[in-house]
Amino acid sequence: MRPRVLFVSRERHRLPLEGAQRRKWDAIEAVLDYRVLAAAAPGHPTRAERFRLAGPIRPRKLDGAAYYLALPLRIARELRDFRPEAAVVQGVHEMAAFLLARRLAGVSTRGILDVHGDWRAVTRLYASPLRRLLNPLSDALAPLAVRRADGIRVISSHTAELVRAVGGEPDAVFPAYIDASAFLARPPLPLPERPVALFVGALESTKNLVALARAWEAVAPRVPEAGLRLIGDGSLAHVAAALVRDRGARWDRAVPVEEVAAAMDESWLLVLPSRSEGLGRVLIEAACRGRALVAANRGGIPDVVEDGLNGLLVDPDDPGALAGALVRVLSDRAEAERLGASARRTGEAWSVTPEQYAERLATLVREVLAKYP
Repeated sequence: MRPRVLFVSRERHRLPLEGAQRRKWDAIEAVLDYRVLAAAAPGHPTRAERFRLAGPIRPRKLDGAAYYLALPLRIARELRDFRPEAAVVQGVHEMAAFLLARRLAGVSTRGILDVHGDWRAVTRLYASPLRRLLNPLSDALAPLAVRRADGIRVISSHTAELVRAVGGEPDAVFPAYIDASAFLARPPLPLPERPVALFVGALESTKNLVALARAWEAVAPRVPEAGLRLIGDGSLAHVAAALVRDRGARWDRAVPVEEVAAAMDESWLLVLPSRSEGLGRVLIEAACRGRALVAANRGGIPDVVEDGLNGLLVDPDDPGALAGALVRVLSDRAEAERLGASARRTGEAWSVTPEQYAERLATLVREVLAKYP
């Protein structure tokens, strides 16, 4: 019998599922009888056989608050209707909502906390500064959610340390699903003639785009032939626009997965100067394409990037150090090739199939349920 599992998150899904997401959930369906409670991408359906999604709210600034205020009642409704044996809940704030919903529904569903990153960054480093007013509440909810969870899964040694710091202990450590097929489907291409640094990620404070912009001011005159490409969108879009205007950077707000892989092929390195990162999925993707990694020595990034072996680690609060690392790789093809060759081996080691990921998840669910017969 497949355990019945409710997945709860703030993730935005695009229905109908396609590509990597379809492969992921098809694999999960083979081992778990599941339902998903999350959010819908703008313009996409909110309901399917296994998906119950909240549509976006206007004005956009109220979307997050509306989502979390309604979440306990939405979870309680699914707990009564679907009667899951376990719920895999991504994030401490969502877990707090689950704990309240479980009490409201009067059920014994086991809650498995799924920690993908530093929960403190949500109110400190994302979007509106008004979120900082929620810091005290967020800091109080985190220990509660961790200690009252029936099981905990983390994605890196960094997230494991975060959980232990507030009195929890992970039941399993394995990365989030990374569909590496588009990045491993063919051997890495030779480096292009022009040295290019690629940034892929949300244009938010946590990704430290401002530090990258300052570093590039020093890189441009030292490696005048080098280029910078940005892929992403967010509240710091004006910083990307300034790099396009003043430094000739190339910027795309969003591109398909296949084009991200192509952008990596057209670059010498991936740069990720994040102040907070659970693991760094894009690092693994770039590693699969055999590209050097220049990244911050924060969070779970050092789990993937080995300084001097497959990339360079820098202090994200030191734009000068970031500039020096970028210059070192962008001005030396042999160094970029050496780091990239090692990075390819890293990417292969971190990659898993949808079936392997689903089986790890199912094993975790069964182990947690076994603790509470």
